[in-house]
Amino acid sequence: MAPRFIDRTDRILKARDSLVCVGLDPDPALFPGPIKRLPAGRRLDAFLSGIVSATYPHAAAYKMQLASYLAFGAQGLRTLERLVARIGPTRLRILDLKANDFPNTMRLYRDAAFRSLGFDAVTVSPWLGWESFGPFLDDSSHGIFVVAHSSNPGSMDFQEIPTPRGPLWLAVLGEVRRLARAHGNVGAVVGATFADTFRPARAALGNRIPILAPGVGTQGGSLSAAVREGVDAEGRGLIVSASRSILYAAGDAKWKAAAGAEAARMKVQINQLRAGLRTD
Repeated sequence: MAPRFIDRTDRILKARDSLVCVGLDPDPALFPGPIKRLPAGRRLDAFLSGIVSATYPHAAAYKMQLASYLAFGAQGLRTLERLVARIGPTRLRILDLKANDFPNTMRLYRDAAFRSLGFDAVTVSPWLGWESFGPFLDDSSHGIFVVAHSSNPGSMDFQEIPTPRGPLWLAVLGEVRRLARAHGNVGAVVGATFADTFRPARAALGNRIPILAPGVGTQGGSLSAAVREGVDAEGRGLIVSASRSILYAAGDAKWKAAAGAEAARMKVQINQLRAGLRTD
């Protein structure tokens, strides 16, 4: 029997000794010079393959924003499928699509992400209600990350609305905890750009329920706050995602080395913060 997603996530974070997630979000306008000089049909594969090979020793997870691949049409989807296979099962492969629809449609999203493309988890939005996640909850070996507090400035328009259980995002986390304990495959998205959310988020979720934290790097989120307040009692339970700051660390011939160096720097910084927690 396949392990529950929460258990597999914890094992991968421990085995890799890393909480780093590399966001593989290709933007042709930001490709380094050597990639731009390649024939158009080779650029996408060459760039992403280079990033994966450079960052692989330092990453525990990779996250791909679906829109970044749809923009390339059929080629983008073929590349996405190959990329998931290239990364393999020793790292988490997360499809960022913030799926949000009726259960019959969510079933199709599930089959596309897990069976056709080979992802381990997807991001989802709770706006249509908890019943919409039913098709995903039936498969405990694959996971969902429910968007609670996203990293964009406009997140406060709705996510901070007061409820009897606190701000709406915190009420969402209460339900995430219930579903995670019942099914073993639910985590949450909490953006690092709102540093004061991590302490109440971890308190609401308890141990082992994973938090996916986008927003460090180019978006300016606090890596220190995310790690110090977001990890669980074992110093894990947190996946810190950075995209542009790693992918486009350099635009010259040393672009692969720069991406690998930035992922390595991020891993070292996170692990130093975790070590500090153990000695406090």
